[in-house]
Amino acid sequence: MTDHHHEISTVPALDLDRYLGTWFEICRLPLKWEDAEARDVTATYSRESDGSVRVENRCLDKDGQPDRAIGQALPTDGSNARLKVSFLPQFLRWIPFTKGDYWVMRVSSDYTVALVGTPDRENLWLLARTADLAPEVKADFLGTAEREGFDLSALITPLQSGYPVPEASFSD
Repeated sequence: MTDHHHEISTVPALDLDRYLGTWFEICRLPLKWEDAEARDVTATYSRESDGSVRVENRCLDKDGQPDRAIGQALPTDGSNARLKVSFLPQFLRWIPFTKGDYWVMRVSSDYTVALVGTPDRENLWLLARTADLAPEVKADFLGTAEREGFDLSALITPLQSGYPVPEASFSD
């Protein structure tokens, strides 16, 4: 029996600079209007000159067309593990919010695997630096989510070719 009244746990201190770079989406819990058939889903984080974090999500949509959303993440406390992310609404349909919580619940010591959730337990992302994750590692991280009260029955695992959608896909 999981207590849904406690706040989900987040990492005590996230090293944002180590977190930067590209992550592949291994699986996620979606909202109903997300594009369930999007593939090659990646998220890339980089530091802006003002100290905020630039977020760029890329994917191929269900028709194989490149799509991306660009947003900004700002830590809400000193741990850096709880961020508010805002996306410009004209981008991706499958982004579940225009301004939402992005809480890093767990990250491997080498910063190659991360588990991110929303405090309402509606959204979850398992991210890795590689497009493929060992089954036991995936099970271990998803076990953390289950213990935190996430219902994983609707989990979506996007197809990953192993390559992010290239920048050239977006040139005019």
